[in-house]
Amino acid sequence: MKKFESINVIPFIDIMLVLLAIVLTTATFVTNGNLDITLPSANSSSSPDNIERVEIAIDSAGELYINGVEYTLNKAELQLQLLSQDTPILLMIDETVEFKEFVSVIDILKRYSLDKVSILTRKNS
Repeated sequence: MKKFESINVIPFIDIMLVLLAIVLTTATFVTNGNLDITLPSANSSSSPDNIERVEIAIDSAGELYINGVEYTLNKAELQLQLLSQDTPILLMIDETVEFKEFVSVIDILKRYSLDKVSILTRKNS
């Protein structure tokens, strides 16, 4: 009887490559919202945590969205005042939006003590 001194791993590698190809072609990739927002850049960008949060976005046309639903500033304030003070908030504001719109959103957040705010930017390359 012949003893096995080594294992042929080439078929195993072939199977793993096929499985990797299947996973990559069927995987859904996560994006940061469906709105067309050009984020400003910053040197200290970091990835946001994957916890339940409220996403506030302002697109290049100045339209305000909370979790993908369009709101006026007054209706957004009514929606935001219902949030708990420890709710994490992610701001995504197009780089072409006027600063006064950013200040208006920050003012509402401060009024209701919503202090856990992150601003999404893209990292300088």
